[in-house]
Amino acid sequence: MQNNEALVWKSAVELTTMMQSGEVSSTEVVEAHLCQIEDTNESLNAIVTLAAEHALSMAAKADAGHANGEALGLLHGLPIAHKDLAQTAGIRTTHGSPLMADHVPEHNGLVVQRAIDAGAVTVGKTNTPEFGAGSQTFNSVFGTTANPYDLTKTCGGSSGGAAVALAAGMVPLADGSDFGGSLRNPASFCNVVGLRPSPGRVPSWPKADTWTYLSTEGPMARTVDDVALLLAAQTGPDPRSPISLESDPSVFVPPTGEPSVPLRVAWAPDLGGLPIDPAVTAALEFVPGVFEDLGHYVESACPDLSEAGGVFDTLRAWSFAMGFGPMAAANWDDLKETLQWNVQRGLDLDMADHMQAARTRGEIYQRVASFFETYDVLLCPVAQVPPFLHEQEYIEEINGVKMNTYIEWMRVCTDVTIMNCPAISVPAGFTPDGLPIGLQIVAPPRQDLALLQVAKQFETATNTGSRRPPGR
Repeated sequence: MQNNEALVWKSAVELTTMMQSGEVSSTEVVEAHLCQIEDTNESLNAIVTLAAEHALSMAAKADAGHANGEALGLLHGLPIAHKDLAQTAGIRTTHGSPLMADHVPEHNGLVVQRAIDAGAVTVGKTNTPEFGAGSQTFNSVFGTTANPYDLTKTCGGSSGGAAVALAAGMVPLADGSDFGGSLRNPASFCNVVGLRPSPGRVPSWPKADTWTYLSTEGPMARTVDDVALLLAAQTGPDPRSPISLESDPSVFVPPTGEPSVPLRVAWAPDLGGLPIDPAVTAALEFVPGVFEDLGHYVESACPDLSEAGGVFDTLRAWSFAMGFGPMAAANWDDLKETLQWNVQRGLDLDMADHMQAARTRGEIYQRVASFFETYDVLLCPVAQVPPFLHEQEYIEEINGVKMNTYIEWMRVCTDVTIMNCPAISVPAGFTPDGLPIGLQIVAPPRQDLALLQVAKQFETATNTGSRRPPGR
């Protein structure tokens, strides 16, 4: 039997191989990660509802099935933590809201059920801001989640608990969701990998607006191959999701290949003129050279996204009003201020606002499609600032430019959301004081596999993700 320290820092792919060969059991793997949670979670507050007995029971069933010669699932025996927005049958799902503090669903959400069907073991739920609103993980139910690289700093959000659990070795796999950067931002802030898949690649159910292309669920892990492994379990059509894509999950099963030909790479260090903190710019200035050394052609280029921020704000507000309006009307004073603002803004919109946003979004998509006729991938920062103090709810100014809303400091992610493209955050560098900085790689619409291949090549060339938090 290997010791806990050896097991918790293995990749999901490595653990899968070890369990399939009988070198280690699922119970041993789960016990090791439960010990790691016990040792580290108190100071980090990443996993807010622990289901230890449930996990050990699932692990025992996985081991019994293996012993009896049953076919092993893609995620056989692997511990996974689910974001506290995802429905988990029999396990509390609060959405980070006091209004749902005691909510225990009867059914699993689709992303949870697919992980279970693939053999994964649920160990608990990860922290998120109230109803996933904001890129700073705190709420009045569970409190604040700290960044493992500096406990005084934010881990980002809204899949912040997931990113921290991965970075601290509590789990090898976690799921999350992304509207305006919620898989990408915390991955950047915590030196892990977060993939925003193409809309429809990972179908969502239940969901208030099944037709939306703005929000998506997706995988997080410490390596690109592990993200690909979880994506393979999450992807594939579902009749309850009208935008779900027909796809063969097996194409994502690792090992992930790398690009076989030189690529045309667009480098956009400020994504068309957004204010970027100098520490972020400095940490990423080496990136073009890495891609040139890999044999790719790099040019400074960016599609015209000047109207994307306004489009995102309008469509997000409309989505919040539709999803939370009735509940907000009955419980207004119990919602945090930024959530109140976003719902009210949606309620105040008229049809002309929505029509203009939809029309402009279509125009942006055509520009993006034309852009990717010239370039294979787009590179840019994931966040416009490094991790900041977790007492600060959101960034109000960058390089002297005032941010007018609680989400405006995340334009580098929200603009990419409006592009309707798959995007990934990959560990890239650190500030002088040791705070992680991620690189955002964006691929053409529905080119998720090509995106993973580019990310894997960059990961291999830099190995930045192997740098663990202090003391881990």
